[in-house]
Amino acid sequence: MIKAAFFDVDGTLYSHKTLQVPPSTRDAIAQLQSKGILCIIATGRHPTELAALPLEEIGFDAYLLMNGQMMQDKDRNMIFSVPLSGKVKDVLVKQFEDHTYPSLLLEEKDIYLNFANDRVMEAQAHFNLPTPKICPTYTGNEVYQFCLYIREDEESFLADIADDCVITRWHNYGIDLLAKGGGKMVGIQRYLDTIGIKPEEIIAFGDGHNDAEMLRYAGIGVAMGNAEDDTKAVADFVTADIDDDGIARALKHFNLI
Repeated sequence: MIKAAFFDVDGTLYSHKTLQVPPSTRDAIAQLQSKGILCIIATGRHPTELAALPLEEIGFDAYLLMNGQMMQDKDRNMIFSVPLSGKVKDVLVKQFEDHTYPSLLLEEKDIYLNFANDRVMEAQAHFNLPTPKICPTYTGNEVYQFCLYIREDEESFLADIADDCVITRWHNYGIDLLAKGGGKMVGIQRYLDTIGIKPEEIIAFGDGHNDAEMLRYAGIGVAMGNAEDDTKAVADFVTADIDDDGIARALKHFNLI
């Protein structure tokens, strides 16, 4: 029996064509919650980015943020967090302050870039995101995630820390770097342990590369029709596009609504 549903945001809950959550998705989530099924966001977005989207009125039961690095309850109180530390943090902070590549630094309550260029603009625009503020010097606060705006052929300098962090590409010009053991799947696993739900008792929806592990881990992993091919390949079910009522169609297919 499914007891919880996890939803990616961009391309899954939030349409970049309409800039809204499809009405059928809103209704489907309300139906799930009326049956006692927890509905939880699982996104790579920072809390401040999420707050700018039309999601707050839906009333999710919990929020897994920054690709699993932070978990908040329905009232946005912290359940757990996983900041970067050690050599990985030192290398990335140095890169940030040397301005080698555009770099986005995500703290608990703030996001800032060391500098912006055309590749930053292109990657941000792809997800309808504004360009974050510029702050060329690290503040010294805890860091939960770095985003580097680099091409795949520019990643070689990361080889020295690759075994000590999680690297996920989300755009031709964008990668996320998290603490080792991070990621949506690990965050979900940790959350399930706190609430006593088993992986086979959850359904998860996603469309991006960073959703693949989450879909493999869930009892039912659903890829959106607009998902990346590698994400579709690991899913238990491929539903329709987000703008073609994909979430509602999948939940009906599995007799959950």
